[in-house]
Amino acid sequence: MTRTYDGVTDLARRADRLAPANPAPGLFVLTDPERTPDIIALARRLSADCGLVLRTFGRPEMEALAYSLTEIARERGFEMLISADPELARRCGANGVHWPEWSLARADRPWPGARVTASVHRPAALRRAQAFADALFVSSVCPSRSPSAGRPMGGLRLAAWARRSAVPVYALGGVNARTIMRLSGLGVGGAAVVGAAVSGYEKPAPEHPARAG
Repeated sequence: MTRTYDGVTDLARRADRLAPANPAPGLFVLTDPERTPDIIALARRLSADCGLVLRTFGRPEMEALAYSLTEIARERGFEMLISADPELARRCGANGVHWPEWSLARADRPWPGARVTASVHRPAALRRAQAFADALFVSSVCPSRSPSAGRPMGGLRLAAWARRSAVPVYALGGVNARTIMRLSGLGVGGAAVVGAAVSGYEKPAPEHPARAG
């Protein structure tokens, strides 16, 4: 099946409806070598109501890509974040930094005015990250085929996390054009996705897996 990024505009529109008063983008897309294979094509589909998180995975060729993506972000008006690399974010002129949970021990706001997000999977991580982050990506929320996904927490637990957080909580994990509708009324600030940005890629996960992933 052909993979395109045509559906990301509709996904962003649905994410914006979750928290219309949230000044940050309603949808953040996290890159992945397998699930977002053409990041430049993805970036050219994003609009001003989106954010893009470049995860470099330690690959040196990603530095040149970061500069190209930042140029596209300026042209199209979306926010560009670099994962776990504030130095690269500064050099390429990105809007800020994303901190995965494994990096929270060294995480902070790298410069005044930087957009800062963080991924959290445990209540202790949420407490740590909300001290410096503008938004938190909480996972896994829905059943997902991602290799790193754990057992989905579901809507009730996500709503409880959102009430505990001093900053907007974004649903991450198994969120797509179908499952995003279940997030309405839970108090979340938006959604974060990986494979769902690619039309023709993400298949629905089983509703009740023994362990998603």
